Amino acid sequence: MRRIETVDLEKEIIIVDDGSTDGTTGILKKLDQSKYKIIYQPRNQGKGMAIREGLKYVTGGAVVIQDADLEYDPQDYHVLIGPILKGQASVVYGSRWLHGHFKDIPFNMFKLGSRLLTAITNFLYRARLTDEPTCYKAFKTEVIKGIKLDCRRFEFCPEITAKILKRGYKIYEVPISYHPRSFSEGKKIGWLDGLEAVWVLVKNRLTH
Repeated sequence: MRRIETVDLEKEIIIVDDGSTDGTTGILKKLDQSKYKIIYQPRNQGKGMAIREGLKYVTGGAVVIQDADLEYDPQDYHVLIGPILKGQASVVYGSRWLHGHFKDIPFNMFKLGSRLLTAITNFLYRARLTDEPTCYKAFKTEVIKGIKLDCRRFEFCPEITAKILKRGYKIYEVPISYHPRSFSEGKKIGWLDGLEAVWVLVKNRLTH
């Protein structure tokens, strides 16, 4: 929260505690409740459900999704929403490849997964993305609220990408920084989530 607060932008901060069992709830209750909208899910339901719930409370003109692990730097908000504020785009993705941070990280399954999912997305939807599974995605509020989401877990990323592209929106990419964490540090996404992402991309391409 301190990292986000230091970003020099007028903003509303909506926090979704997705049934945490690690002490997060206690920390949140000690925060200045007047500065945030905090939603407590009764049980863990996944990232997609947390986003869907949080979107119900958005009142600003643009939305940025922020994971709590801080692999992504909140100071990049300026870069992310810049094209939206300038009227250049309705949807902006932060690309880890454009900045060079991802290129400098040793080869691993996450880099491979990023490449594969991006290639599949570009093939199925005739897009020209460099980083489809990036967590830093920004939208005009009216755009993301106008899309019916079915996701529950990590399939939020492929689902929103597929539905955005099918509606004819161009996804504007900007370079962002990236500081990955390991499974020992709490990373949750795995290869099964990658397979599900492929299925979601294909399924949405074949449905109306």
